[in-house]
Amino acid sequence: MSIKASHVGHVTVLELNGKLMGGSETKEIRDEVEKLIKEGKTQFVFDLGNIKWMNSSGLGAIVSCHNLVKEAGGALKLARVEQKIESLLVVTHLIKVFECHKSVEAAVDSF
Repeated sequence: MSIKASHVGHVTVLELNGKLMGGSETKEIRDEVEKLIKEGKTQFVFDLGNIKWMNSSGLGAIVSCHNLVKEAGGALKLARVEQKIESLLVVTHLIKVFECHKSVEAAVDSF
């Protein structure tokens, strides 16, 4: 899995690529979000369009990041959530926690 960070105005977009299955990937995402929060970033969009699969550990990592951002006074939104990932969010009722958008642009514009 890889993470590509970019900034659109005051919003940080993290493009996640590959599989989010736990282990080093989940630590990598959390570490990146913690680093960006320390730099003063608090508005995040996670672009999930290139995530091929995610398990409960991956969901846990995203929830953990959501909580970190919320504690910092910010918000984390999801963009380009593929059907398989959306199904996981629905089954776990996390669809009610995360604001999901069809595109990165729509997510960024929602701030």
